[in-house]
Amino acid sequence: MQQLHPKAKWLFFISALWKMALLLFFFWPFIVVPIILPAIFVGSVSSNPWLWIAGVVSLIPVLLWLGLSYVWAWLTYSNWRYELADLGFKKESGIIWKSYVTIPYSRIQNVDIYRGFWARVLGLSDVHIQTAGQSSAGRYGQARFAEGRLPGLLQTDAESLRDELVRRSSHTNHPSGL
Repeated sequence: MQQLHPKAKWLFFISALWKMALLLFFFWPFIVVPIILPAIFVGSVSSNPWLWIAGVVSLIPVLLWLGLSYVWAWLTYSNWRYELADLGFKKESGIIWKSYVTIPYSRIQNVDIYRGFWARVLGLSDVHIQTAGQSSAGRYGQARFAEGRLPGLLQTDAESLRDELVRRSSHTNHPSGL
């Protein structure tokens, strides 16, 4: 099975940063406020070591946020694989809950390539493989629930994969080559 392009780790890292930011935003007051409020009421910065401790303690969640986001991105990248098998497209992904998807070529209806902002910055593309009855359009017509989604492929790899999937699906749907 093939792995995504190594730059895909950065796409997963950016995604993890956004998800972890929500958790950090929620828990930040419960971590920092109990330390900062007593320090503020005690005295000045130079005479109060609590303000220095509060500053250091407030950095700990940020460092944990960055570290956990990177570890999550690396694990996501390590567990995402795909291949073009004889009977269909196979994809496996997931860290905690593993997902093994096989899409027979005869069920493939459409193969799209999307390039979001961060993907364009990194020179990557997402391939979305849609099947009849499984895909639904999201924002800007993008298939948000495509059965087969491959983020983090080089643009040339994404285009050749799309062309190969379309070729294989057209041969299985129309054996005579029409």
